[in-house]
Amino acid sequence: MDIRRPNRVTRSYTQRLDAPPSRVLPLLCPVREAEWLAGWDPVRVLSESGRVEPDCVFETASPRAAAGDARKHTLWYVTRVDAEAGHVEMIRIAPGVTACRLTIRLAAADAGCEATVSYVHTSLGPDGDAFVAAFTEDHYRSFMQDWERRLNHYLTTGRCLT
Repeated sequence: MDIRRPNRVTRSYTQRLDAPPSRVLPLLCPVREAEWLAGWDPVRVLSESGRVEPDCVFETASPRAAAGDARKHTLWYVTRVDAEAGHVEMIRIAPGVTACRLTIRLAAADAGCEATVSYVHTSLGPDGDAFVAAFTEDHYRSFMQDWERRLNHYLTTGRCLT
């Protein structure tokens, strides 16, 4: 048995969104995310309702994988959806790269809500070590601000920002 200390990075950021949690939560879905995030195109979604729900599984193409690479898909597994609490949690496995827990917590605030988005990435090997090293606070803040801008654009205009 090989037991090691994990190479892991945790990042959290709070977005300010221009809609209440009840309007935002349904958009945090493998299907509906395509409405507000240009280029989001899951390969497959396994869901009883066709929307985000506990035990929903979906696959996305990995931008890092070369053609023919067995790691070409990233698997996502939704572990929790609680609309009343404004909470979504999922696990993301990028084979040979990282295992990740993504948690999103929504809370009503002013005219909209705050979304606290947290990622915990654990390296699964050399490619994961490089990913974890590059997942800096500055990189994460930029990623979250872009996500926040795109989601707010959709919430206010009903159109995807390209």
